Amino acid sequence: PQVLMSPLPWAGLLLQEMTMAGLHELRFTEEKPLLRGQEAELENSDVFLPTVDTDWKEHDIETPYGLLHVVIRGSPKGNRPAILTYHDVGLNHKLCFNTFFNYEDMQEITKHFVVCHVDAPGQQTGASQFPQGYQYPSMDQLAAMLPSVVQHFGFKYVIGIGVGAGAYVLAKFALIFPDLVEGLVLMNIDPNGKGWIDWAASKLSGLTSTLPDTVLSHLFSQEELMNNTELVQSYRQQISSVVNQFNLQLFLNMYNSRRDLDINRPGTVPNAKTLRCPVMLVVGDNAPAEEGVVECNSKLDPTNTTFLKMADSGGLPQVTQPGKLTEAFKYFLQGMGYSECQGWARALWSSLRAVPSASMTRLARSRTASLTSASSVDGARPRACTHSESSEAMGQINHTMEVSC
Repeated sequence: PQVLMSPLPWAGLLLQEMTMAGLHELRFTEEKPLLRGQEAELENSDVFLPTVDTDWKEHDIETPYGLLHVVIRGSPKGNRPAILTYHDVGLNHKLCFNTFFNYEDMQEITKHFVVCHVDAPGQQTGASQFPQGYQYPSMDQLAAMLPSVVQHFGFKYVIGIGVGAGAYVLAKFALIFPDLVEGLVLMNIDPNGKGWIDWAASKLSGLTSTLPDTVLSHLFSQEELMNNTELVQSYRQQISSVVNQFNLQLFLNMYNSRRDLDINRPGTVPNAKTLRCPVMLVVGDNAPAEEGVVECNSKLDPTNTTFLKMADSGGLPQVTQPGKLTEAFKYFLQGMGYSECQGWARALWSSLRAVPSASMTRLARSRTASLTSASSVDGARPRACTHSESSEAMGQINHTMEVSC
């Protein structure tokens, strides 16, 4: 079926109105897709290096649990949050996010926000090796380091983008310091700690596999390891040469010893804890983390959570599908009321109407997730972290929804 809509007074109704009639066909177009022929280009390590931009500045920030390496571009803009990223195990901010943030449409978004990339302790390029016996910060402590970053730069609050271990750290940060987090994009998050069987299996794997191979099995599915050899080999080379292996092993050990993320869907248990801010969960349909992300989705408040499963994408959707992820991020920001997103959504809607329905993918209603929305005034924007706040602000009804693209 084809959806017909008049121009919207604001883009906040776009996803909501499209879901009210049930199942519709839509397409998140990839204007500059990563074609198979382009994967070979990733073998060149330059793809992970930042574009020449004198606005990027490096900082080493003192925290209660040691120094934290941070790279930042721009300065706080009024009441707007900073976009703060946290990478996965085996990576750093360059390996994890450069492809995504260097994508043309994403750069259009980041013009309006200060961007802050956080490297986990000892994971940045050129990091000194920790001494023998060094106690790496726990996952809780990694989260507790982030308020020092927020305070150092004078951020009022942040929108977090995390992948894997970084998604877990940002979720923990939002649970401990909810007033500092306005929204979260969590890719490949696993809210569960390892049981003793998983722990034993990881120990055995560590004895029989090299550290880069162990990390690759965390980042990529078995199908990707077998079939997407150019991308996998490129990351194998970068993980081995860019990240200090001793430091990496410490980070991996701490991530594997994590506890369950203390969240439950409201109403399921007494005094349930959950993430209060809008959350977008992202996973590729061929990702090793899919089961964990589904589990996380079941534990979050469905009134402010969106679950995005990306078709034809594996363990690193921000690398292989940056265009689709950028479009989803635009919707996410628009749902929180940022005014420039209205134009983005209208432009996207115009392009969607021109696409034949036979070639479209699905946008389906589900009981699993939803977007929140709120009004915005540039420079003096009220926060919109809860369902009740956004509903009162706009008088809109949130629909639970799952998006596949």
